[in-house]
Amino acid sequence: MSALVEFSMFPTEQTQSKSAFVARVLDIVDKSGLEYQLTPMGTIIEGETVEKVLAVINTAYEELQKDCGRIYSSIKIDWREGPVGRLNKKVGSVEAKLGRKLNS
Repeated sequence: MSALVEFSMFPTEQTQSKSAFVARVLDIVDKSGLEYQLTPMGTIIEGETVEKVLAVINTAYEELQKDCGRIYSSIKIDWREGPVGRLNKKVGSVEAKLGRKLNS
């Protein structure tokens, strides 16, 4: 099985810049051992199950709750049967259909 989960998470009442909080979340994601991709608007994590990925996101919530009174998040989930490895294959499939590499 394969779960791709795209999420963003940040406190609403803190400073205008959110990068320090995003860094705390990404430290947890990076240490999870799951494949991920950081984008300017969020992070995509791939795991064998939705539960494994949501456990990482829950740990990130617990981290921010230490000093944030309100946390905004957005989560999108794409689950399907089959092996993991879709994080990079999805982009490659589109590039193959175009016959060229995309600027990313």
